[in-house]
Amino acid sequence: MKPARIVVLVIAVAAGGIAALLAGRSDPPPEAPAPAPVVQLETVDVLVANSDIGLGHTVSAQELRWQTWPAAAASANFIRKSDKPDAINQVAGSMTRAAFSAGEPIREAKLIKGKTGGYMAAVLPSGMRAISVEISPETGAGGFILPNDHVDVILSRRDKLAEKAAGVEIHTSEIILANVRVLAIDQTVEEKNGQRVVVGKTATLELSPRQAETLAVSRQMGTLSLALRSLVDFDGADKPEARDDTRRTSVNMVRFGVTSTATTK
Repeated sequence: MKPARIVVLVIAVAAGGIAALLAGRSDPPPEAPAPAPVVQLETVDVLVANSDIGLGHTVSAQELRWQTWPAAAASANFIRKSDKPDAINQVAGSMTRAAFSAGEPIREAKLIKGKTGGYMAAVLPSGMRAISVEISPETGAGGFILPNDHVDVILSRRDKLAEKAAGVEIHTSEIILANVRVLAIDQTVEEKNGQRVVVGKTATLELSPRQAETLAVSRQMGTLSLALRSLVDFDGADKPEARDDTRRTSVNMVRFGVTSTATTK
């Protein structure tokens, strides 16, 4: 064998030995990370609607069921099985003051146990009254007022006292009730089958006793109209009495013309 080949062979063997030595001294592979501990989510059984339940409906036991719910997300207003294991039988027979969707937790604030009386008496909040007023497409926002909308009630009438002083026909218009809730249009108490317009002849309003007196007197004085409020302007907690800052518009009717004047109190 030639000396050059011997030298190359010796170098190759030496390199292999050094590589094997280095491989034997390498650090051991890192250990696999320990699996994260499994956190057991605390849950509670909550009473929910088994199907859609409409407004003013008498709830049956078949329309209720228990649903597992995360304890951290369960409101204090929910009915829990740990607190009321017989809640299904207790709730059955109650009347709904608001609609429930399937799977929605049942809240006692939306239910009422009414042994006597009709639906409207059952859903009225304590201290409030239901009173009806005649409407038409012209006085009821063209039929676009739906149950649970909020409206202002406007009285339009002739001011006979001012007419005697001015010698001309004078009509006044003012808001006598502001931000009152509409309970029903005729006998429709909620939107059904996607219905967007209810053209009725009677609107039932939710009023305090004092507001009911104001409306009853105003009905004898002139024409009542309902002005629909924007959705962002009404709030169920905002039910003021007849407003003091009403705006009045007087229209002077002259025999051969019309003169309009507007004043603000």
